[in-house]
Amino acid sequence: MASYNRTKRIAEEIKKVISSMLISGIKDPRITSMVSVTDVEVTNDLSYAYVYVSILGGDEESTLLGLKSAVNYIRREVSKSVKLRHTPQIIFKVDDSIKNGMYMDHLIRKVNEGATASSFDEEEFDEE
Repeated sequence: MASYNRTKRIAEEIKKVISSMLISGIKDPRITSMVSVTDVEVTNDLSYAYVYVSILGGDEESTLLGLKSAVNYIRREVSKSVKLRHTPQIIFKVDDSIKNGMYMDHLIRKVNEGATASSFDEEEFDEE
């Protein structure tokens, strides 16, 4: 149980460092300002850190390539900020949960609009 808490704390620290770097530290033109870190998962042996990023607007592929090209710089900065014996390898993955949530919201609104249009008019029952 203690190991789980430790990996969660380390994951949160890595998330803070990378989030602040995306705001001010990385000067790659492929990385837009609409990139945010949604989650970080660290393996139990602390050898890998999976960083889930949400990319809104812009080209998703080129932004991911920009992040992957800056991974050594990001790892070095994480190493300076988070004191560990071995800094985990950082692997970036695209998190589509926000995009999927917006799509589900659109579908729910569409179904609700269809149900409202095809259902009876409530004013007719109020008059009787």
